Amino acid sequence: MTKSELILEIASEHPNLMLKYIEEIVSTVFDEIETTLARGDRVELRGFGAFFVKNRKARTGRNPRTGETVTVEEKYVPFFKTGKELRERINQQ
Repeated sequence: MTKSELILEIASEHPNLMLKYIEEIVSTVFDEIETTLARGDRVELRGFGAFFVKNRKARTGRNPRTGETVTVEEKYVPFFKTGKELRERINQQ
């Protein structure tokens, strides 16, 4: 599901809300998640899961096309861990 599909789904379930307000709410939620992760903090949505950032150390890798050795710099990457309720709901299907 894309962001625009999410907005349309919410709009169809709540016809009393204006589309522009739904777009603003969804964008605000995603922006806050991004901002919090950029600070290095964790975002936990009870029953859904948690977003957090992990540090990947610098390492030596290989270019798969040429086989040449390359240096991969240290970086931070976002991760998502599902919550118990979401895992259980997915596995019931």
